[in-house]
Amino acid sequence: MSLADSLKSLNEFDINDLDINNAGIWPTPIKAIVALIVFGLILGGGYWFFIKDQYTQLDRVAQQEQELKQKYEQKAYQVANLDVFKAQMIEMEETFGALVRQLPSETEVPGLLEDITNTALGNGLSLQEVALQPEQRRDFYSELPINIRVSGSYHELASFVSSVASLPRIVTLHDLTIKPIGGDGDQLDMQVVARTYRYRAGE
Repeated sequence: MSLADSLKSLNEFDINDLDINNAGIWPTPIKAIVALIVFGLILGGGYWFFIKDQYTQLDRVAQQEQELKQKYEQKAYQVANLDVFKAQMIEMEETFGALVRQLPSETEVPGLLEDITNTALGNGLSLQEVALQPEQRRDFYSELPINIRVSGSYHELASFVSSVASLPRIVTLHDLTIKPIGGDGDQLDMQVVARTYRYRAGE
């Protein structure tokens, strides 16, 4: 059948005359259109039920691959720098050990109180109080507060604070208050809490 005959039969054909039971006698163009529609539906259904899930799974696998690649790079970096990490760990342990050795034991606290007293007197201060307060426990160490009250000139107080900070044991100063004594303001009264720390090994 020529193209002209096919077009003629298509023009003469009424869509209402279509009978699915007599599909064999439909005009060729109608058969072609129906075949394309069926083929499109098959492709669409196949994509929806099979290929779409495959794409979703492919995206998930690609994401997992990226995560594994990042983990691999991190592990490779750690392995490549293992010697550096070990050296840093040894250095940290040595530093920690040095800091721990600066923390007084219970038997050294009286010596620390004596050092603070001598520091105050050595800087020309008048010492009113050096009193050890109850121990305050933390995670792996204990704080030992020491109430200190001294009086003297501004320069004497500044020298005392600097000297306490330079003691071989770790001592920090907190809650510092300074008030003038008398009318001239040359003499000052200073109250401060010195805190030293004790390492609680095995407690």
